[in-house]
Amino acid sequence: MKKRTKIFYCNAALALLVLAGCTGGTKEAKTAHSNNDSVLESQEAPSEKQDSNSTDKKENESVAKKGSEESAIDDSKDKETKTREPKHPSKSEKDDALSGYSAEEIEYAKVWLQLGPNQELDELNVRHISAGEPINPNDDTSARYPEDVIQLAGSRLVDGSVTYSGNGDGTIKVYNVPLRWDRSADVDKNFMHEYTKGIIENKKLVHVDPGDDVKVIKLIDIMNIH
Repeated sequence: MKKRTKIFYCNAALALLVLAGCTGGTKEAKTAHSNNDSVLESQEAPSEKQDSNSTDKKENESVAKKGSEESAIDDSKDKETKTREPKHPSKSEKDDALSGYSAEEIEYAKVWLQLGPNQELDELNVRHISAGEPINPNDDTSARYPEDVIQLAGSRLVDGSVTYSGNGDGTIKVYNVPLRWDRSADVDKNFMHEYTKGIIENKKLVHVDPGDDVKVIKLIDIMNIH
């Protein structure tokens, strides 16, 4: 009886050891499996990160390319705008250059620049002649000016003269009046009257050119208004 009891306990102990070994193996297997999963996840993670970085890089490159193209378009537009910009100063810029001078001074200078016989002057003399004054001040039979006129002349006879009346609209009436009148006792007494009357009848309408600002200012600087 004792021998059977002893054998029974031995078998029970052996069974417990086998059972413990199976349980431990299962835990180790689970642990190994878990470790394998972690390794796989660890290996897959860099790949996913790499894909994400690659995508970000492509997006950045796309944005940079788009920005570069937009910048190129803007530069092209800027160049086109600069090309279209007028090379000559605008009307307002011209007005600013002459803003320190009166409208009358500017008109005198422009008229001389356009019609003056000699442009190389030492001085430009401006004389106002009232309506009713004789065209030839040296002859009593001379016809008289029908309106106020302005006579521009240099300091020398060779400079010539321009006699005109302004219309206030950018045009003037030019009278072909000589700067100096010669006296002659042999002419008919009505000759001077007819001659000066013809000057009035043959006056010309002239449109005044804008002129060059630098030249206008140069003439104003040597201008003497009487």
